[in-house]
Amino acid sequence: MVRLTRIYTRTGDRGDTALATGERVRKTDLRVEAYGAVDETNACLGLARLHTRGDALLDAMLARVQNELFDLGADLATPERGLAEGVVALRITDDQVGRLESEIDQLNAGLSPLNSFVLPGGSEAAAALHLARTVCRRAERLAVALADRPGEEVSGSALRYLNRLSDLLFTAARWANGKGEGDVLWSPGATR
Repeated sequence: MVRLTRIYTRTGDRGDTALATGERVRKTDLRVEAYGAVDETNACLGLARLHTRGDALLDAMLARVQNELFDLGADLATPERGLAEGVVALRITDDQVGRLESEIDQLNAGLSPLNSFVLPGGSEAAAALHLARTVCRRAERLAVALADRPGEEVSGSALRYLNRLSDLLFTAARWANGKGEGDVLWSPGATR
């Protein structure tokens, strides 16, 4: 269990921070950027949930995702290279990815078919979910860049989770837009 008795520590005043392994890195480190973007995604979901309270199905999904995003942040903040012997890090699992896929399918089954790209907007809930989706995509890009860096590792499950989560958030935004009926569609070249 996490226990915070003091919010400020002054240990990061010179621009570095500690990973979960205790390793000190710069706050601009790609690993810190990746789990920071996951945290931003979570904050966006907190705002989105202010507008999804009336939809028990969707709000329950998002509540679970918010908790899993803390798991994902812990996963990204704990590189294998720094783990003490016998310590097992919290990692995202393929079962969590599979649950996202099932929920995407569940929501998508009730949506009207798409005939164009969707612009972020419509209802307040949909707009907030689209914002969360774009921040999630940034987190995914940063996690991929970290995984591509020599000497760094990011689990395949974590990368798949981020990819599926952005798909879930897109589908959830359409669901929040009257099951797709309130989607704002892109009209190519309409303003020429």
